[in-house]
Amino acid sequence: MKKDKNLKLMGIEELANYLGLGKQTIYNWLYQKKISGIKIGKVWRFDPNEIDKWLKSCHIRKK
Repeated sequence: MKKDKNLKLMGIEELANYLGLGKQTIYNWLYQKKISGIKIGKVWRFDPNEIDKWLKSCHIRKK
């Protein structure tokens, strides 16, 4: 993984707002392993670049 000194990790609430979802949905997806994050102590953090890659991989193109 390339190190970015300016990388700012998102918290649960920031990610929920970014995706337009509720915080509980993010927790459910973590539990179901639909989304990955970094757990630091008891707090989840998310790399915005990884979230964007994940979103692109979920994109379904119309035929």
